[in-house]
Amino acid sequence: MGYCCFAFPFRLKDDDSGDHDQNEENSTQKDGEKEKTERDKSQSSSKRKAVVPGPAEHPLQYNYTFWYSRRTPGRPTSSQSYEQNIKQIGTFASVEQFWRFYSHMVRPGDLTGHSDFHLFKEGIKPMWEDDANKNGGKWIIRLRKGLASRCWENLILAMLGEQFMVGEEICGAVVSVRFQEDIISIWNKTASDQATTARIRDTLRRVLNLPPNTIMEYKTHTDSIKAWEEFHGLVNSSGR
Repeated sequence: MGYCCFAFPFRLKDDDSGDHDQNEENSTQKDGEKEKTERDKSQSSSKRKAVVPGPAEHPLQYNYTFWYSRRTPGRPTSSQSYEQNIKQIGTFASVEQFWRFYSHMVRPGDLTGHSDFHLFKEGIKPMWEDDANKNGGKWIIRLRKGLASRCWENLILAMLGEQFMVGEEICGAVVSVRFQEDIISIWNKTASDQATTARIRDTLRRVLNLPPNTIMEYKTHTDSIKAWEEFHGLVNSSGR
């Protein structure tokens, strides 16, 4: 299994030290040789990215990728800088591969600052603008401190185990660690499908064992983008 990781949220060493761009070929190399080299590197990269269950492992219905992000609160971010700040941890295709990642990852409750873990189906970036997300939305639950680790584990195990029973609608999940509270959310493809969003809500209540009075908010990614643009417009106009 090929994967990459980075230092701060993990106790895991980098097992894929070769998964980096090679130094640029010598400038005297012929154009044809350069093209072949680039083509070979591209093919090699594709091979490394193909993650499949190992022998005797239990395959998941979909491959998933862990991501991590961290930023300084109060600092305005653009969509481009946000994308650059999201770091891919690695992709897995089986139950066993998931536990190899998860058992070495710091739990959300032990993270500090303004940090996020994301778990999305392979090929979907944890961004509103991604093609799989742009017409969708997310259920949001705000948690008091001390609950994030348990709720995050229950949520992602339910997602990997296909407990939401909404076909291909689920895109991924996020846990956001903040100073005063923590937030978990689950993203789906089609915000306008009320039957699907209602089923996701009900399943979420069940798998997290939430009290009946728990406040759950559904927010479309279109609304999130508008709110982000309005906020940053105000920040920029104030000269900050």
